[in-house]
Amino acid sequence: MVESPAADVGLRERYLGVFRYSGEALRLVWSTSAKLTVLLGVLTLVAGVMPAAIAYVGKLIVDQVVQAAGSGAVADRELALMYVGLEAALVVVMAGAQRGLTVCQSLLRALLGHRVNTLILEKSLQLSLTQFEDSEFYDKLTRARREASSRPLSLVNRTFALVQNAITLVGAAALLWQLSPWAVVILFGAGLPAFLVETRFSGEAFRLFRWRSPEARQQMYLETVLAREDYAKEVKLFGLGPMLLERYRAIFEKVFGEDRSLTLRRGFWGYALGLLSTGAFYGAYVWVVIETVNEAITLGDMTMYLLLFKQGQSAVSASLNSVGGMYEDNLYLSTLYELLEEPVEDEDEGVSVGDKPGDGLRFEDVWFAYPGQDEYALRGLSLHLPPGQKLALVGENGSGKTTLIKLLTRLYRPSRGRILLDGTDLRDWRLAELHRRIGVIFQDFVRYQFKVGENIGVGDVDYLEDEVRWERAAAQGMADTFVTSMPAGYHTQLGRWFKDGRELSGGQWQKVALARAFMRTGSDILVFDEPTSAMDARAEAEVFDRIRELTEKQMAILISHRFSTVRMADRIAVLSQGQVSELGSHEALMKEGGTYARLFLLQAEGYR
Repeated sequence: MVESPAADVGLRERYLGVFRYSGEALRLVWSTSAKLTVLLGVLTLVAGVMPAAIAYVGKLIVDQVVQAAGSGAVADRELALMYVGLEAALVVVMAGAQRGLTVCQSLLRALLGHRVNTLILEKSLQLSLTQFEDSEFYDKLTRARREASSRPLSLVNRTFALVQNAITLVGAAALLWQLSPWAVVILFGAGLPAFLVETRFSGEAFRLFRWRSPEARQQMYLETVLAREDYAKEVKLFGLGPMLLERYRAIFEKVFGEDRSLTLRRGFWGYALGLLSTGAFYGAYVWVVIETVNEAITLGDMTMYLLLFKQGQSAVSASLNSVGGMYEDNLYLSTLYELLEEPVEDEDEGVSVGDKPGDGLRFEDVWFAYPGQDEYALRGLSLHLPPGQKLALVGENGSGKTTLIKLLTRLYRPSRGRILLDGTDLRDWRLAELHRRIGVIFQDFVRYQFKVGENIGVGDVDYLEDEVRWERAAAQGMADTFVTSMPAGYHTQLGRWFKDGRELSGGQWQKVALARAFMRTGSDILVFDEPTSAMDARAEAEVFDRIRELTEKQMAILISHRFSTVRMADRIAVLSQGQVSELGSHEALMKEGGTYARLFLLQAEGYR
């Protein structure tokens, strides 16, 4: 049966693909440390030459000893001892080269692991929210972070090892050729079947690695839930520990079952085909012994050829293992380069000034559906927010309020319609300039395990360490009263992850987040998504008075479920199923007697 051209191409790609990323990996290692890479190459060359040289000097020793024993001459004995000293020197050099290789690889491993992880994190900063929320893409990111940080050095080490063993084999083959060309054929041929099988199992191991990425993420998540302080309360109170641990074990059992099957098959075939190599060695052993008995070769030749067969066989086996490992490394590295080559938006493109300065913010017939969903979260939404005006967004959960904010900050782009800032579509703005002009407190704001001041300072990274701005923003966000009473003031560590960390109440964290927003003094759009949900009524009223006072010249968008506070806004937009169902001031909407008036009166009744 004749194989198709496609099958030939697939075979070539499988066995020649071992070198696909070798160049990229070598460039990566070179850029990490050129000196260590050069030293690694030199030591590899030395380590490759030494085995054949040691074997040849061993032959000289044996033959010289036989000659000295027969002649009894002092010169022959001295020459034999000189050869012994030479072999000892070569062994010392060989040991030094091998130890040097170990040291270089250890240093490069640390440097390269940091370099690759930095590349992955830098790429992560360029990715869109859509990519982060795509489960398949997140699997790709997980795979890259789990394995790719160690694989480039592994590939380079195996490449250098292949070169080292190739040099060793060339020396061994040149000496064995003097015995017979068939000796060279036996040396190389005995290890080939094991290599082909090992390569196949390497590909199978990689496919398992790719397929089980979701399970790996599930295990990581379960570890997080079981071992982090922010989950500990509910895990203990609800008795979730045994159930979560059982799920964790079930995932392991599934993964281990697949690994066990592969490991057993790999071990069996590796052993069975390894017997071929052992048989070839002892066949050569018998051949060399017979040649020596028949006086076709000297006793020194016999010693050299046997040592060469052993060294050559080890070099062939190591070379084939290196090639098989390189194939596996290339498969794993494909995940790294798939991630690094993922297309990203050019954040430096775009304008810094709108076509109509002072026009404010406009939503024009905006439609949006989240990736992978058919149902629209926003449906033909239109709004205009002039400079200095305060807009409140109210509506039931799922009505589109937070989605609108995600589109405003260009975390997502509208499916249809457009959003304009100063007369220019947000798509045409330079992203850094757009974000500079917007300050946002999300409902699920991040509670950084930083100092109090740094938790505030992240609101404007250009002034992250500016303590004067910390204090001013904290006063504006009403956080100064409790911060100044803390042991180290603005330098108090927050959270429980690090030594001497202090935890805040929900309301205190929200005041820190408010202060974070007020750090952005250059922003002309401030967005507050449920900024007082954890505060009492009095604190909430004070916060909204403060917001109105401090954003007099800025556009402000406020999202809240408490209608008693949104009445401070100039206009209130009621969202329903992704559309603006009502729009106007508090007084106007109350006169209309629609959804807003009904919900306002319902909440007011609850306070009586």
